[in-house]
Amino acid sequence: MRDLAYGLVRVLDDSGVAVGPWAPKLDLAVLKRGLRVMMMTRVYDDCMFRAQRQGKTSFYMKCTGEEAVATAAAFALDDSDMLFPSYRQQALLLARNWPMLDMMNQIYSNAGDRLKGRQLPVCYSSKAAGFFSISANLATQFPQAVGWAMASAISGDTRIAAAWIGEGATAEGDFHHALTFAATYRAPVILNIVNNQWAISSFQGIAGGDEAPFAARGIGYGLPSLRIDGNDFLAVYAATQWAAERARSNLGATLIEHFTYRREAHSTSDDPSRYRAADEKDKWPLGDPIERLKQHLIGRGSWTEAEHAVLQEAIEREVKALQREAEAIGTLHTGEKPGRATMFEDVYKDEDWRMRKQRQLFGY
Repeated sequence: MRDLAYGLVRVLDDSGVAVGPWAPKLDLAVLKRGLRVMMMTRVYDDCMFRAQRQGKTSFYMKCTGEEAVATAAAFALDDSDMLFPSYRQQALLLARNWPMLDMMNQIYSNAGDRLKGRQLPVCYSSKAAGFFSISANLATQFPQAVGWAMASAISGDTRIAAAWIGEGATAEGDFHHALTFAATYRAPVILNIVNNQWAISSFQGIAGGDEAPFAARGIGYGLPSLRIDGNDFLAVYAATQWAAERARSNLGATLIEHFTYRREAHSTSDDPSRYRAADEKDKWPLGDPIERLKQHLIGRGSWTEAEHAVLQEAIEREVKALQREAEAIGTLHTGEKPGRATMFEDVYKDEDWRMRKQRQLFGY
């Protein structure tokens, strides 16, 4: 296993052909749906980014260039498996057919926001979708995922957990705590490191990526560790499927490093021109995940540039229509907000007597 942590698992070659032992045998319908989800994620990102620049929301984070990491993983996992994402895996929700309108309402913190404006924009949460509440505090989701997976195993459940953090967050103690427990208790969990080269403005080499791959950190804990091409939809699917089969077979956790690239700013509060060259994203050697999957389908004779253009236009119309619907409910400065009485809701499963007293004191 050691070489897999230091190498780079790839399926799509530079010509877009699926080669090698990791090539998964996926139906064309699955590949086309994967392409659609990645394209939809990118259009959604672009619309929400513009909305922030127009003052309709306070904050946004794009995942441009990293769409395959979340999309392919969601396809390889069962819909009942529990997801512990970071703030750049919005494609997990779209891959599970979660309503985009609900996500937009959360971005705008309007009256349609299920979370009642309590979460930072992009910090989604959906129990129904098996999507654990995103925490802006880095790496917290790793030990949470391990604990959930341990509980699942103890209870005799067949569901597994998967978590995602950035390469910079591997410096957090939570990362090492999670690996310790995952290895000791053989937790059925997939621990994903998304190495997009930049932890805000800190290059991945500062976090130790130049000395050894981040996947290699799992070796010391006795965990199988893979370093994969994160811009290769088929490679992400294959690695996730392999790790999921290990977890369901009671063989324990797997660490996966997704070698990818953050093409845009860290967030709407960031200016990447201050720390990296403007043309750096165009020189990324592993290409664009959407373009690579598109070329793979074209090479198989199952897709055309014309079909791709039609799909792109249809997705843009769909997303913009949903955006108009969300903005009709409200944005940061327009429309109704969640009522004040909602501050007492969803605090405890069963209302605490002190909460009841406070609510009555304020006349709610």
